[in-house]
Amino acid sequence: MDWPVVNGSIPARPGVFGTKSGRCGKEIQLSWDNVCRTFQQAYAPSDPGGPSEGIRETVAEVTLKDVALASGCSIATVSRVLAGTRPVGAETARTVREAAERLGYRPNQVARALRSRSTGTVGLVLPQITNPFFPSLVRELEHALHAEGRAVLLADCDDDPVTEAARIGVLLGRRVDALLLIPVDERRSREAVASAAAQVPLVLLDRGCGPGIADSVAVDNAAGMALVLDHLAATGRRRPCFIGAAGTASAAVERRAAYEAGAAALDPAAPGRVELGDFSVEWGRAAVDRVWPSRPDALICANDLIAAGALQRLRQLGADVPGEVAVTGFDDIPLAGLADPALTTVRQPVGELAAEAARLLSRRPSPGEPGPRRTVRLAPQLVVRASSAPAGVPRVADCF
Repeated sequence: MDWPVVNGSIPARPGVFGTKSGRCGKEIQLSWDNVCRTFQQAYAPSDPGGPSEGIRETVAEVTLKDVALASGCSIATVSRVLAGTRPVGAETARTVREAAERLGYRPNQVARALRSRSTGTVGLVLPQITNPFFPSLVRELEHALHAEGRAVLLADCDDDPVTEAARIGVLLGRRVDALLLIPVDERRSREAVASAAAQVPLVLLDRGCGPGIADSVAVDNAAGMALVLDHLAATGRRRPCFIGAAGTASAAVERRAAYEAGAAALDPAAPGRVELGDFSVEWGRAAVDRVWPSRPDALICANDLIAAGALQRLRQLGADVPGEVAVTGFDDIPLAGLADPALTTVRQPVGELAAEAARLLSRRPSPGEPGPRRTVRLAPQLVVRASSAPAGVPRVADCF
């Protein structure tokens, strides 16, 4: 089918501006409305009796020049309005945006990146996306960065430092403007993180890679473990056991060290009651089989997944939670409130973590420019639920 195509410029105001022979020799009146309708139909899904696929091939991409002609403004003004680079009068901005919306204008991000040498993207590398703590953090990060006009490219490395280094390399190859990273391991991730931090602004979240490597933001793990120990002491527990994760991930190390430093106040032998595996439900179940014969009266778990596995296995063994044994976790993932009994845990301030990470990225000097590495620690919150609350004590309470 022959579709009317206008050669030359589009006038700034609506109105009839010419005719063209259409199908069957019928003369078609060319007006602003006709041109807009052509664009709308060209990009709409085709249906029986509607425009054919060929129409899409004949309609060019809407450009800044098209928006300028439609709004009656200069190309420079249109560019300033749509890019938000310089202030423009409210009425002018409204006119430009309305014209862009009518035409279906979409900025060419590739061309913009070439001009500005900025892709507007931030790479985010996670150790294991299946950990329920990370999706909530990703959500908050995406919201915080979107508010700044940045898009997120997500990579998962399956808890493998070699894969992690490869993912970092891929993101740098895609010319991301910055990187956010939750490192797999404090020592084994260090080389790749340090190399990346020398190329783009980089912020570590939740876990670190040692002093001086990169800016970092995380919860205060020692303070969180102190909240747990104080709560258990106040409820009469005297034989705690820590179930944590092996390796050198800083969160695992810090939580274990805080337990070992503070547990002696409950029992001089408590710092030696430590079982290490990984951050999984399966390990929580297996750990209970190891420790239950000695009948601890509190299981302090390094994260909520371990605690969920421990609760499941204790129930299978017929143990009374919290009568015989209290169970606590760390992170306050959605699963914690749904466990049976509901899990006492340390809540991480996920929204604050994301906001602080975005702030650190925006303030980090360009690579090669001097600037100290900054470390931010955020205050945790203890959420007391049924898994540790004795009879007569409210089952849900927030402690700071």
